[in-house]
Amino acid sequence: MSRAFNLLFAIICYAVFFATFLYLIAFVGDLPVPKTIDSPASSLAPVAAAVIDVALIALFGLQHSIMARPAFKRAWTRVVRPASERSVYVLFASIALLILFWFWQPIGASVWAVPATMAWLSQLLWVLFWAGFGMVLVSTFLINHFELFGLQQAWFNLRGAEAEAPELRQPFFYRWVAHPLYAGFFLAFWATPHMTAGHLLLALALSVYMLIAIRYEEHDLTGIFGDDYRRYRSQVGMLWPRFRRRSA
Repeated sequence: MSRAFNLLFAIICYAVFFATFLYLIAFVGDLPVPKTIDSPASSLAPVAAAVIDVALIALFGLQHSIMARPAFKRAWTRVVRPASERSVYVLFASIALLILFWFWQPIGASVWAVPATMAWLSQLLWVLFWAGFGMVLVSTFLINHFELFGLQQAWFNLRGAEAEAPELRQPFFYRWVAHPLYAGFFLAFWATPHMTAGHLLLALALSVYMLIAIRYEEHDLTGIFGDDYRRYRSQVGMLWPRFRRRSA
């Protein structure tokens, strides 16, 4: 029963994540949902609103990075079942994002806006926006979507099976870019025909966070795969292709 409950818990955490991910798209794209990045501006002074927004982004970044570190996982799995560790991480990450959505303080000052006479540019930016989030989703499946969000661990636990040892693979995007998932987020956060001060703050802060997170992630991957990962990283770009011939 405990193993079945663990699988049910993993499914619930995944459902919460997926709903949060869909809301993130609407939040950043200022699509019709109750609260978006560019909802009517807060009554707070812009500086006060910016302080709150930065604190919300920092909360998400700290949760996302600290709970992903191997040392934290080793300590954390003394409290939660190893088969549930990833699901708990996914749930906490979703909660951190939901807190950001709920308490976000819009700053409506316009930084740039594509003129109405350049409708083609607006359309191009929207294509890049959707392509970015599409790239994020596709990248999760390339590296094992169900393991990334805790479902595989719970399923294997139910069956009493062991996961295979991690393997360094380079499917599709990964043949040219080491971090296509982050590259997709960069596209999605920056591609907008109307950049407000609040949107710019989110894009800048999360871009800085992702660049820092990449360094930690590469350190962890080097610890797992050693020289194989070092060779791989020497052959591909970090966020965009190097456009040079790879060595054999």
